[in-house]
This record gives sequence, C-alpha cells and structure tokens, in this order.
Amino acid sequence: MITLNRACRRAREHQQLSARRWLCQSTLDRLADPVQSYISTSRDPYLNLSLEHHLLQKSAPESTVLFLYINRPSIIIGRNQNPWLEVNLALLNPVRSGQPETEPPGLGVVDLVRRRSGGGTVFHDEGNVNWTVICPPKDFTRDKHAEMVVRALRSCGVNRSRVNERHDIVLDQGERSLDSDLDDTHVTPYTGKPADGDRKPLKVSGSAYKLTRQRALHHGTCLLSSPNLNIIPDYLHSPAKPYITARGVESVSSPVGNILLSNERFIEAVRLNFAEMYGASRNVQHVQVGEEWLNHKPVQQGYNELKSRDWTFLQTPQFTISTSADPSATMAMEFTVRNGALSGGHFRHPGGVKVVHLNNSIVGQQLHEINSWPDTLTQMFADVDSIERRRLGAWLERMLPVYDEGIIT
Repeated sequence: MITLNRACRRAREHQQLSARRWLCQSTLDRLADPVQSYISTSRDPYLNLSLEHHLLQKSAPESTVLFLYINRPSIIIGRNQNPWLEVNLALLNPVRSGQPETEPPGLGVVDLVRRRSGGGTVFHDEGNVNWTVICPPKDFTRDKHAEMVVRALRSCGVNRSRVNERHDIVLDQGERSLDSDLDDTHVTPYTGKPADGDRKPLKVSGSAYKLTRQRALHHGTCLLSSPNLNIIPDYLHSPAKPYITARGVESVSSPVGNILLSNERFIEAVRLNFAEMYGASRNVQHVQVGEEWLNHKPVQQGYNELKSRDWTFLQTPQFTISTSADPSATMAMEFTVRNGALSGGHFRHPGGVKVVHLNNSIVGQQLHEINSWPDTLTQMFADVDSIERRRLGAWLERMLPVYDEGIIT
C-alpha cells in the first residue's frame, strides 16, 4: 500500500511538473507577438521582478509588453540605492530582541529587494498593483505609459488623477476651480493652488526605468487600497540617515494616499487602455504567469540572484557614517563603506589630538555580516577604551542594526 501511494504521489508530481513546463513553453511561444499582456498569480516580489526582467530580455525587440503583478509586504529599493540609508532594517526582523515598537504594530516579516532599475524606494503590499510596460526605445518617453495609467484611472471615475512634472501620478486635492481638457493627462479641474493653500497632491504612483540597447522598461506602483499607509513611513525612515553621507540615489518623500479602487477594476482598466493604445483591443490575449516559472532556468537564476545577500547589500554605492552630527556623542568616529564592506575609518576623543585608525585586519569586513557591533569595534579600534567601545557599539546597533540570517526569506 505504501509503495502504491508513493507511486501515485510521484505520478501526480510528474503530471504537475509537466503541466507547469507546458505553461512556460506556451508563454515562451508568445514572446514574439507584437503586443503581449501578462498578469502574475504570485505574490513573491523576487519572482515577479525576475519574471519582469525575463520579459525585458527575451521579448521580441519590436514588441510591446504589459506585465501586472501584486506583491506581499515588501520594500523594493532602486538599483543604486543604500539600504542602510533608505530602510529601517530593524523592523524587518520581527523576532530580534529590542525591535523598535511601531503604531500600529509591525507587519511581521517584510522582504527587502533590490530591483534592477533605478529610482527610489517603494513599499509594496496587497493593496498596491504594480504595472510594467516594455517597448522599443524609439517608442519610449518618461510620461507615455504613466499617461496610459491616468487614462485608465479616469475611465474608473478617478478624475483628480494626473501625471506631474516628476512623471509620477498624483491626485489633486484642491477645490474645483477650472475646466480642463479631459484628454490632457497633466492637468485636472482641481490642479492649481488649493483654496486652503495647504492640501498638496497625493502621490499614488511612482515610476522607475531601465533602458537597454534594444528595449525600454517603465514600471510603476499604484496605491489602491493599502491598509498600511500609517506604518509605511516607519519602515522607510532609517535612524542612520542624519549621520550618513552617501553616493547613489536618495529617495524623495511625498505625501501619499489610496485611490480607493479595487485591484480587479484597476487591472481591467489598464489592460483595456494598453490594448487600445497599441491597436490590439480584439487580439491581445491576457496570459497568467506564476510559480511554474521557477522551473525555467533563466528565471530561476534571476530569482536566486535577487534573493542573495550579496546582490542586496554589496551593490551599495560608497558611503560614510559619522558621529559628528550627534550632539550626544562622547567620541568622534567615522568610517567608510565601499561595495558594502568596511574600507577605512578613524576614532578620536573630542578635542583630542590622537587619532586611532581602523585596524587593517577588519578592512573588507562586509557590513551585513556583522553579528555584534561591540565585538567588531574591538577589532576595528583595538586601542580604544572598552567603555567608549561599548557606548559606540550601542549607537551603531541603533544606526546600523545587525541583519540576522533568515530575514531575507
């Protein structure tokens, strides 16, 4: 009986694997179509961004592709961003003692993902639909597909939506003061100085881009009904920000809000506007993609790379952290991090002449692999008083929290 059950289970697994491979092949056959539309059934941000990258690399050069997906709670940083500067890393580990309290309570495990495109840091959850358009570079502008999304929103009655000068989608909050051309996606009847002079437009969709020789990718978020608006600022506020001087791209914060539209209605409206825009309203087939793509080697390789700690942390542009801006500091400390690893630094008592330089034995230590700042400081500045090391260690544990194994799931 046991042998028979095992045989049946193996037969089912083989059948399921064959079905998944067939789905992959079916989608691969469509990559040459002039107009393509896909939606992911997965909530895994690593997989969805890997699928997006695969479509960028493998779709036909002259084709235009729409890809829609929803992620579980996750923080997505840009290709050239610094996670220690952009994210409150301590909140991503719900089991570590001393985790900062938030109001409302935290969300549990939140993924941290470095995408392959530029731009700023964004928070994804199930109340946020992400849209991607891939097209030939000659057909690309920074506003073109944001305008497409605005037309989709307006078709759903969201008449305050427009594209602003930063290529983001916002909702005007002013009083109705002028009539506007309904076809103009950059102005609404509510655009202009609000009556109370205080209510700024709410950002509901930000954009990022990736351009290659043959393809252009424009992707963005769309806040529809996120239950986490009150807590998102806690996750996107690093306590180390006042003390870091960094290269790379820093996010620009903006007031945000929900559109209050269902995911399903938004997805359908974007699909229709995409198909109409590219003259394929009757011919384009909307294809589901998902976990079966983890069996496709190129997608699997991209997935594994995005999940690796090396990709997440070692891509970080050079930065320096210093106690000089902290009025409560009893010592002066500064060290430089290059490609995610310690590259130099020094320690000095305020008003003191003697400078203690970073021990050469610690140069090259990767920041994300540090398990204890007090222990690391013993190696960094062996000649410094132990009391001072403990004080500085406690400060660094707050500024650059230890990132335990298992946080990136």
